[in-house]
Amino acid sequence: MSFELTEDQAAIRDMALSFARDELAPNAVEWDQKKHFPTDTLRAAGDLGMGGIYVSEDHGGSALSRLDAVVIFEALSQGCPTIASYISIHNMVAGMVDSFGNDEQKAYWLPKLCRMEWLASYCLTEANAGSDAAALRTRAVRDGDSYILNGAKQFISGAGSSDLYLVMARTGEDGPGGISAFLLPKDTPGLSFGANEHKMGWNAQPTRAVIMEDARVPASALLGQEGMGFKFAMKGLDGGRINIAACSIGGAQAALDKALTYMGERKAFGQTLDRFQALQFRIADMATELEAARTFVHRAASALDAKSKDATRLCAMAKRFATDTGFEVANDALQLFGGYGYLADYGVEKIVRDLRVHQILEGTNEIMRLIVSRSEIGRMA
Repeated sequence: MSFELTEDQAAIRDMALSFARDELAPNAVEWDQKKHFPTDTLRAAGDLGMGGIYVSEDHGGSALSRLDAVVIFEALSQGCPTIASYISIHNMVAGMVDSFGNDEQKAYWLPKLCRMEWLASYCLTEANAGSDAAALRTRAVRDGDSYILNGAKQFISGAGSSDLYLVMARTGEDGPGGISAFLLPKDTPGLSFGANEHKMGWNAQPTRAVIMEDARVPASALLGQEGMGFKFAMKGLDGGRINIAACSIGGAQAALDKALTYMGERKAFGQTLDRFQALQFRIADMATELEAARTFVHRAASALDAKSKDATRLCAMAKRFATDTGFEVANDALQLFGGYGYLADYGVEKIVRDLRVHQILEGTNEIMRLIVSRSEIGRMA
């Protein structure tokens, strides 16, 4: 594999960086403080093809690779990791509809999802089924030409604002084989939402419970076949994990860049901070760790594009490494600001808060270690 971006990939990156610089970065702190979900800005991203990054062109997608996608998400996160991460979640839903939906579902949902005219949320986690997602209790019961869903999903990004909810619900026995996937429009009778959660970070996107009380949908809302939902969810998460890893790298890169600018201006003991060797060494380590994480994420994305048998393992490795590294680099950048880094004005403390959750979502980093260890042990069996 090449370690250099192609000319087309560099152009895609520059487009995303421009959008991040012009549309996201100037508003990121205000959106965070006001808990404002910028739907107009998201639709502007959709106009640039960011609503269906790896959706086929037949239904309005950009038909880009997973490697192209992580380049985009890293760039967007340099403007605001919160909004970039929501765009990743939206794309995960759009990509699953494109991969597993029938012709009617694709024709109905994908054009508006790709334009981000309709926004999407991914609904897997429950209050008592987080890391153990196969233990979910939300149930869907067939009733003639309909399904009736009952249950609640927790920690759902975009909930209450999104137009489409991809819901994993149990149609059969306990365990992963009894889980199916359903497409629920926002106006589904019996569908409601909890209060917007008060969070440490990610404040520019709403996080609510998604509640289903005898929520009735037509049988055509079933994505694929009964019993395939958990497989769909896990395949979607491979891509989601490297996307969120890329968001960590982008956020941390922005924090490092802010610290470098500050160190070139701030003086102590008669010289700017960037003249002190101890701080230069810290900058070198931060930059090296970020470059290692970036290379790893590109490697995992390339494996996913190639449908490699090692893709799931590599995506788990890259997610663990990049999200841990991104948080540590952002936290070190805050330290380089001294007391000013703790103030909201500079935007670094927001990045630290935003990146912390990346070590939890899309599968906690402990679960990533479990996936990797099982693979390694199995390799030697």
